[in-house]
Amino acid sequence: MSLNLTLTAQDKLTLRTAAYGAVSLLAAADAAGSPHKIATHGSIALTSATGPIGHVLAEKSKIGDLNGKSVAELADRVLPALTETMGLLVDRDPAEAANFRATINTAIEAAARTYKGEPSPVMTEMARKINGALDAA
Repeated sequence: MSLNLTLTAQDKLTLRTAAYGAVSLLAAADAAGSPHKIATHGSIALTSATGPIGHVLAEKSKIGDLNGKSVAELADRVLPALTETMGLLVDRDPAEAANFRATINTAIEAAARTYKGEPSPVMTEMARKINGALDAA
């Protein structure tokens, strides 16, 4: 990990919940499409991350509760985790905050490529909400 970035176990859990939760939100929001392909492509993008963020995302540890009875319930956990993670990273290492944002956007793009043509309006709206949570920090 970078000398500039020290994360607690709780920080790492929140970061992993935010990242994998974003992919889960995309898959859950577009359940009529190909949620398994969305989750697979998005997760591959996350595990391909580099730098300290990549090391945290590659850790083999439990991720926060990403189950829910509805997309809204999942969003209630994931969107605040995205905002919290960005705030923490901006304060501690702005370069890693940019890396995290790029990683999440790469996962969104990878998930969107499961479509032939344009992503669905539902996928587009969920991506907008995810980016809004990243910007809220």
